[in-house]
Amino acid sequence: MENLKEIVTPLMDWYKKHARVLPWRDEPDAYRVWVSEIMLQQTRVEAVKPYFQHFLKELPTIQDLAQVEEERLLKLWEGLGYYNRVRNMQKAAVMIVEQYGGKMPSDYEKILALPGIGSYTAGAIASIAFGIPRPAVDGNVLRVLSRVLKSYEDIMKQSVRRKMEKEVQAVIPKGHAGDFNQALIELGAIVCVPNGAPKCQECPLSGMCKARIDGVAQELPKKTPPKTRKIEDRTVLVLLSDNKAALNKRPKKGLLAGLYELPNLKGHLSQEEVLVFVKQLKLSPIRIQKLPDAKHIFSHMEWHMAGYEVKIEEPTQEPEGFFFVEKEQMEERYSIPAAFEAYTEYFKNR
Repeated sequence: MENLKEIVTPLMDWYKKHARVLPWRDEPDAYRVWVSEIMLQQTRVEAVKPYFQHFLKELPTIQDLAQVEEERLLKLWEGLGYYNRVRNMQKAAVMIVEQYGGKMPSDYEKILALPGIGSYTAGAIASIAFGIPRPAVDGNVLRVLSRVLKSYEDIMKQSVRRKMEKEVQAVIPKGHAGDFNQALIELGAIVCVPNGAPKCQECPLSGMCKARIDGVAQELPKKTPPKTRKIEDRTVLVLLSDNKAALNKRPKKGLLAGLYELPNLKGHLSQEEVLVFVKQLKLSPIRIQKLPDAKHIFSHMEWHMAGYEVKIEEPTQEPEGFFFVEKEQMEERYSIPAAFEAYTEYFKNR
């Protein structure tokens, strides 16, 4: 196969019959496409659905996104992780309001210039919302193309991604850019899958897929293995006073920047060491109880967490940097990263 022209008709016919019903496909305007694509980065489709619907209900327009208080915005994003995604969305929304009257520009280069938007997201918005013939090449598409073309090039390299984008650009059918891009993505998501054997018997491209024909589909795509994650031990504290638990706010820069968290310390501390720390905060512990260990995986590191519940007397004043909230407030107002979920759920379910 010299190029990808052969895949267009069977792929489009397959997509018409097999496209999943997804909430952002109902009305594919630029804002809805944008929100869905940012949410879908690093997050499964099924997990995104309820977040997408709630987010659009709370912030139905780009103007709403531009104006919402950051604390409320982060709360809406709670559970999706990678919070810089939504912070960049708000920065982009402010630019769209200031420069384009609150409407996403119908120009690929202008979309690409917005904060947090790369070539894939720009291509998805441009093609799906505006019909602009630009490729949207994500990991799903790179996997499909690597197998169809039997390419052993490293898909983690930007040069290879750009090459694949050119291949797709050359065969986008006139007037159907959005459906074609979505068809490629869909095929990679549900047929030419990333984990386990590809479902070649269900694939509309199996007759022309060089990797399938040569029996090497599971060898592809080739990509540089990720770096080994750093492991960091931490001790998380559920400090309880009546029906309240202590929180503090993380620094504005660095990991989980600006989010609320349960008090936590480096290392795995013993009960005695935890009690010393609590007393240093000028709090009076009544009892301490070990909680189950937990683990959270970030893209570049893992937290291996030990946890303790510490019941304290009602403080005469809150320790510097800490404040106590009721569980209803924690659920409704404060955005707490999923890294602490094992311990926040323990408090919320009391």
